[in-house]
Formats: sequence, C-alpha cells, structure tokens
Amino acid sequence: MSGEPTPRVTSARAVAITGVAAAGVAALLIWGFFAGRSEATAEAAREQLIRPAVEVSWGNAGTAIVTLPPDLQKQADIQVRPPEAAAYQPQVQAYGSVLDLQPLTDLRNTVANAKAQLAIAEARLAASKSARERAQILHKDGQIFSTAQLQAAEATYQSDLAAVQAGQVQTQNALANAYQAWGPVLGRSLVEETALGSDLVLHKKVLIQVTLPLGKSLPQPPQTASIETSTGQRVKIALVSPATRTDPQIQGVSFFYTADAESDALPGMNVIALLPVRKPFPGVAIPASAVVWLQGRAWVYLQIAAGKFARREILTGEPQPNGGYVVAALPSESTASSLEPDVAQGLSRHESLVVVGAQTLLSQEFSAQIQVGGD
Repeated sequence: MSGEPTPRVTSARAVAITGVAAAGVAALLIWGFFAGRSEATAEAAREQLIRPAVEVSWGNAGTAIVTLPPDLQKQADIQVRPPEAAAYQPQVQAYGSVLDLQPLTDLRNTVANAKAQLAIAEARLAASKSARERAQILHKDGQIFSTAQLQAAEATYQSDLAAVQAGQVQTQNALANAYQAWGPVLGRSLVEETALGSDLVLHKKVLIQVTLPLGKSLPQPPQTASIETSTGQRVKIALVSPATRTDPQIQGVSFFYTADAESDALPGMNVIALLPVRKPFPGVAIPASAVVWLQGRAWVYLQIAAGKFARREILTGEPQPNGGYVVAALPSESTASSLEPDVAQGLSRHESLVVVGAQTLLSQEFSAQIQVGGD
C-alpha cells in the first residue's frame, strides 16, 4: 500500500500536465499570430515590388496613354521633338491590274500584216497600171500589141485594183479594232508604230489598268501617280489615256498607265494605285524611327504632358524615301469633325513627337497591361 501514489499526489501531477499543455497551446497561438503578420508584411512587400513602374490609362478618344517615370525615360533614351514641316499631297486610292499584253501584240501583228499586204497589192497595182497604159498606147499607135494582149493587161490591172481595195478594207478593219480595243492613244501607237507601242510590245514597259472605286470620279486623271505592289514596292506610273473598258469586278472609271518593265510590277498582278488629287497643302514629316506597327497599322507616340505619351494612328499613303511618312498638318483652328478624313487623322505641327524610343514605349505599354491583367 505504501508504493501506490496518494490521491493528493495524483491530483497535483494532473494539474501540472494541464498547465504545460495550456502553455504549449498559448505558445502556438502566439507564434501563429506573429507568423501571420510576418507573412502579410512579406506579401505586401511583394505586391509593392511587382507593382508596374509604367502605368497605362485611356484617354477620352480611347487612345492609350503611357505614363513613364523620369528615370525610366532616361534609361530608355526617349527623345521627343516637334515634327518637321513638309508638303502633304492628298491622294485617292484606286485598284490596278498589270495587263497581259499578248492581245496587244497580236493586234499589232494583225495591223502590220494588213498594212504589208496592202503595200504589196499597191505595188502590183502600180506595175499593172503602167503595163496597161503602155499596152493601150502600143495597141493604138502601131498595133504592136494585139487586142488579146491589151485585154490581158487590163485584166491584170483590174485584179490588182481589187486586191488593193480588199487590202484597204482589211487595214481599216484592223485599225478600227485597235482603236476600239485600246483607245485612240494606244491604237495610234499600234498603227503608227510609235515609241509607246514599241516599248509595250518589246516589254520595255508594262501597261496597268487603274480603276476608281464605284461612284468615285476625278475631274482630270493625274499625269503621274504611283502603285504599290504586293511586295510593298512603290512604282511610278505615267498616264496613257482613259481606258476603253472597266474592271468587271469594280465597275468604276478606268485609265491606262504605264510603268517601267524593270520594276516589280508583273503581268497578272493586282496592285494598289495612289492617284494625287488637288494641290499639296501643309503637312508634317514622320521619320521612320518614330513609327511603330500594330495589327497592320502605323502608330506614333506624342508627348501630351511631362512623362505622359499618347499613341496615335497615322495614315501611310505618302511614304518618304527614307522609310518615314508625310501626313497632313492638323489646323489648330479646326475641329477634327469638320475636316476631311486625311486631314482629321493628321498631326499638329506643335505636338511633340517621340522620334527615338517609340518601340520601347509600345513594349512597355503592353508589358504594363499584361502585369495589371495578371494581378
């Protein structure tokens, strides 16, 4: 009996165990509280670290506005300046097709053959006419020529005369076909074998049919214009004459133009024609370094305030040799709604244009959007 613990000893041991357990639970609670606060602080720090340094907002017209801190502007070497003044030439876009000149060549051969046959018949007629006249004189004066010989000379003359008349009809028909198929300018070039006709037949030049959009007209077609091929090459073209037919798919007014055969314009190719209209008016020059491309359209960035850059779409109808573009100058006294489309999409000569770093701004714009979207 003396080896067994007394009830008082057992009770004290239970109290001690309970106290230790309670202390352990309290310690765990305290540790969890501070661990939670530490994790929250770390999460806040991480959020602060991933918050984008570049901010993107949207203007009233739905344009993207990029806000860039001064240190990042310096790091990205963002350079701005007002655009340079330049003359802007309004243009009408039309549709062109480089024609197969085999029908023109065939018609030229037909005309040439008809003219040659007529020349041969006229030469024979001249000879038979002289023979007939000589036979008439000899038969009348001395009866040196018999009546049978005179009749033979007369028959030869009449046959040659009929051949000349037939040759004249064939030549006239060939000429009429040439004028009807290709118009007076090209038709005359085939008939008279001018430099224009020879250059086309010898493939020194290509012939392009330019068709205006249905319902569009020009008071006078421009003497010179340009086309843009499928490879992006700009080719100068020269007016020949109004076309004698229209493109059956477009049904608009058409004109014939020529281009150098050494250009990128090949027979059967469809091209875009740019026809200058009206006189040039004030514009601004956009250097190639300022242009960025997005979804097949050209854009530039304008500095609208300190550290704020707005992306603006521009028209590319008038490229420059160095790769840039000329766009219309937006009159400061006019509103965009009262202007023609090419002018309404122009730029003010007083707006600061990003000439270096535009591609960086575009990349930062979309990177910031992706980060914000990821949050």
